[in-house]
Amino acid sequence: MESLSNLIYGFSIALDPVNLMYVFIGVFAGTLIGMLPGLGPISALALMIPITFNLNPATGLILMAGVYYGAIFGGSTSSILLNAPGVAGTVATSFDGYPMAQKGMAGKALAIAAYASFVGGTVSIIGLMLIAPLLSKVAVSFGPAEYFSLMVLGLTAVVSLSDKSLTKGLIAAIVGMMISIIGIDLQTGTERYTFGSIELIEGIDFLVVALGVFALAEVFFMLLRNSNKVQKRNEIGSLKLTGAEVKEIAAPIGRSSILGFFTGVLPGAGATIGSFLGYSMEKRLAKDGDTFGKGNIKGVAAPESANNAACGGSFVPLLTLGVPGSGTTAVLLGALLVMGVTPGPMMLEQRPDVFWGVIASMYIGNIFLLVLNLPLIPYIARILDAPRPLLLSLILIFCMVGVYGLSFSSFDLVLLLVFGLIGLVMRLYGFPAAPLILGLILGALMEESMRRALQISGGDWSTFLDKPISLTLLVIALLSLTLPLIKKGWQKARR
Repeated sequence: MESLSNLIYGFSIALDPVNLMYVFIGVFAGTLIGMLPGLGPISALALMIPITFNLNPATGLILMAGVYYGAIFGGSTSSILLNAPGVAGTVATSFDGYPMAQKGMAGKALAIAAYASFVGGTVSIIGLMLIAPLLSKVAVSFGPAEYFSLMVLGLTAVVSLSDKSLTKGLIAAIVGMMISIIGIDLQTGTERYTFGSIELIEGIDFLVVALGVFALAEVFFMLLRNSNKVQKRNEIGSLKLTGAEVKEIAAPIGRSSILGFFTGVLPGAGATIGSFLGYSMEKRLAKDGDTFGKGNIKGVAAPESANNAACGGSFVPLLTLGVPGSGTTAVLLGALLVMGVTPGPMMLEQRPDVFWGVIASMYIGNIFLLVLNLPLIPYIARILDAPRPLLLSLILIFCMVGVYGLSFSSFDLVLLLVFGLIGLVMRLYGFPAAPLILGLILGALMEESMRRALQISGGDWSTFLDKPISLTLLVIALLSLTLPLIKKGWQKARR
């Protein structure tokens, strides 16, 4: 009953005309930014900080929160239409979203993404409202050993879903982890795998690899496959979902929303891991799991609901503990401190207007996102109506502008080309891209967590097995790798 009264108080703040205006501005700007590969939520939030200087803290955080989850919401558009996931949290959406667009179902894929995002965001808001204080205690119980084991689980879950070969999936994941450690070791100051290049000292940005392996590789593959053919234009298709399709995606959306929220609660996990775990879970549970990656509607619904739910979940450690779980929430933490608000256990008592106002605004923002995006889908999807040469040129321009805008370095454009060729080779020889990308994202985080755990334990490796949560996660990770092999062996024996 207390939560309900607090939420009513939050709506009284969020429904203020000024705050409503900023909710709309935030989600609209975030959606546009998310659609453009290269402009992620971190850059957008950093640009918003000066705007919030003269705003009420509740209004400022409402604006920035809208930009955050709006960018994740809009990031599915470029993933589905162009196979160019500029936001890490929408990489998994491209696995089935882009094949659906190629089959003439772009409108349906975008509609599913919109509905799934809305449900995922709503579930996270309910969770944030009801169990934020309890979940903050759970998040505190996760130390470096538990985070390391969680990331191992996330990586092995995706590797084990490699359609053709577990070995190729492992190779791709290891390559991704190798890329992640290029640059200066922050603990020792040692240069690693830079080969004397000044440009590699800061490492290789995720966006360069993601756009190269996915988008640019797709351009090369299209040119290679259709060099002597006249390619028909893609159809946008209907936005309407049949009753059978709604029934088919209902359970995956519900499960992935809950999984995504609890993943987002853990500092360091966030929307990216949540989306991959949601996708992995549904592929395992689905009877038609072998069709994932070929345009299965559940493969769009699961990661989209999970990544938006994880966005809401990431506000739990931020607001109740003052712990940023990602680069994005770190920017939000900085903005709150600039506005004179200190997130932490006392925030619920000292600044309930900020806490409950933001929660209520997120629900309103999700409604705005749905109302904004559904009518625009037919117009957004018309990008596929463009002639093939123009479409390929558009993808290439998006990639180059997005990558060059990171550091204004021509060296990054060379890296983009290199990873585009690597992505093409991976496609031609059946190496999955998902483990490489997740290995890149998790590699540095895994190393940091492993080092901290070993420092705390005095170099004792058994620390990963002594802690119950860590041990459980590692056992599940091991099972995720061995069960597919056991299943294949059992099937061969039965034949």
